[in-house]
Amino acid sequence: MYDICCIGHITLDKIVTPRAVKHMAGGTAFYFSNAIHNMDVKYGLVTAVGDTELPSVTALRNKGIEVKVLPSAHTVYFENIYGQNQDNRTQRVLQKADAFVAEDLKDVEAVIFHLGPLLADDMSTELIKTLFSRGNVSVDAQGYLREVIDKGVHPIDWTDKREALKYIDILKVNEDELEVLTGFADIKEGAKVLAGWGVKEVVVTRGSLGSVIYHDSIYYTIPAYKPTELVDATGCGDTYMAGYLYKRVKGADIQKAGEFAAAMAGLKIETSGPFEGTEADVLAMMEK
Repeated sequence: MYDICCIGHITLDKIVTPRAVKHMAGGTAFYFSNAIHNMDVKYGLVTAVGDTELPSVTALRNKGIEVKVLPSAHTVYFENIYGQNQDNRTQRVLQKADAFVAEDLKDVEAVIFHLGPLLADDMSTELIKTLFSRGNVSVDAQGYLREVIDKGVHPIDWTDKREALKYIDILKVNEDELEVLTGFADIKEGAKVLAGWGVKEVVVTRGSLGSVIYHDSIYYTIPAYKPTELVDATGCGDTYMAGYLYKRVKGADIQKAGEFAAAMAGLKIETSGPFEGTEADVLAMMEK
């Protein structure tokens, strides 16, 4: 059994920043896996990619990461365009992959299942229910709030949210996603609504403003850890959740887990590509 199992597509990403244009692997599955693989945790990934991206799977396996690969006709192909403000990006989806279904995961066991859907139809509510019956379910909401129209990514509400959220232990959203889901721009009000719908731990990331975690009627304020240089924010939310779930599964309280997660995200911004540091690196960042 894994301590943490991440479920999500490895993508092919075209990343455009004021400095450069790069092509690289991406997606929650990619960033989360790289961020957590040096931590003291039993970890596994379930992904689905086309044959052209199998070298990305091999690269993860060469780092010692256990990967279950499901066949897919295509690999998800994202284009991410960033301006000077790394908190903002423009996205297009040039190709989609096959969805995940419960049958794909019948032989996978974990204490925490972390779901990283990239698009609204990647993972059904039935899949969430099935995993909830076998462990704790963590979900990054972003994919459920994305619809692809003519390759453009457009914000939508999560149509099945009231049913699905009953079966989610930890939900990660940013400020915009929180408002779409609840109708509240106020973080405390929005988090309270999500908790009322069934979520036990609501994690609200706010980029350079830090994050807020709501659990059991308590709001935990998590500061941002400022990077020495702003290089690439792609995958920051996934890195944050890797740090947060790692610390939670190891028994840390919410405040300490959130601070560790924020420090990991701060370190990730300093480099292009995924965070691949150690727990010692993160602790050093927290002491600065």
